[in-house]
Amino acid sequence: MNKLAALKENIEKVLVGKSDVIDLLMQCLLANGHVLLEDVPGTGKTVLAKSAAKSIGGTFSRIQFTPDVLPGDITGIEYFNPQTNQFETRIGPVYSNIILADEINRAMPRTQSSLLEAMEERQITIEKNTYSLPKPFIVIATQNPLESQGTFPLPEAQLDRFLMCIPMGYPSFEDEKTIMRKYRNDMPLDELEPCIALEDLALLQEQTKAVYLSEAVEDYILQLVTATRDHSWIGQGLSPRATLGFMRSVQAKAVLAGRGYCTPDDVIKTFPYIAQHRIALSMEGSLRTTSIEVIKEILKEIDVPVEIAR
Repeated sequence: MNKLAALKENIEKVLVGKSDVIDLLMQCLLANGHVLLEDVPGTGKTVLAKSAAKSIGGTFSRIQFTPDVLPGDITGIEYFNPQTNQFETRIGPVYSNIILADEINRAMPRTQSSLLEAMEERQITIEKNTYSLPKPFIVIATQNPLESQGTFPLPEAQLDRFLMCIPMGYPSFEDEKTIMRKYRNDMPLDELEPCIALEDLALLQEQTKAVYLSEAVEDYILQLVTATRDHSWIGQGLSPRATLGFMRSVQAKAVLAGRGYCTPDDVIKTFPYIAQHRIALSMEGSLRTTSIEVIKEILKEIDVPVEIAR
């Protein structure tokens, strides 16, 4: 836990007043899941992603997504080298431990989809050759609201590969005053140093898998997932992939709390961030409500199991 505390403290040197958001990001890191940060421009999405990447020892690549970025610019290409008279492979920036996919929904759908194989199978295919990506491999993507000009909605298959969608939100009055003072003369991000090694993160991820999950908590997770599939206003509910990610995120929540077992409260606090970007409302549902309201309704309808510690 000391390493986790050090990681959070390191990120908070740069990002002010976002303790809950940092906790959610750390949940995803422990669960070895990809993260989608969403909000209006200028709220700190890129700063959070870069702070997390710089705090973890390992390789880091930042990819700025724009409409003219091609799939090969991300995964790599095979090209003919006239000097050697042979075809050679140039692996793209996706070959790193931490990927910052900045403004991912500004790229064309074809380019967005180039990350599908990498995110799910931790590998890339260039022509006929397959290359395994380094471990851990985590994509931290930022996304502007779809109402923003020049954005393209991420396909449902790609949204499902993001473990969580985390909104940033505006800072409070006092937090923004602190930001003004902190950044008046310095750029804290430039001074940030790694505080946790890749080996330590990999060990924490293995420890997360060992966190005890009672049958009552398992059933509670499945009841919530099933409710998204049976709800009359939801056209598409959570997938089995989402169920597994939900389970691992709940275990990660327990690790951050310093426990070796999961509680129903871990499930309740994690569910909205797992479900919101995956739920597709039906036509009638989209006219009557929002995905956030449906999630709140499901949490009220499903009985919370009695908490029993191991």
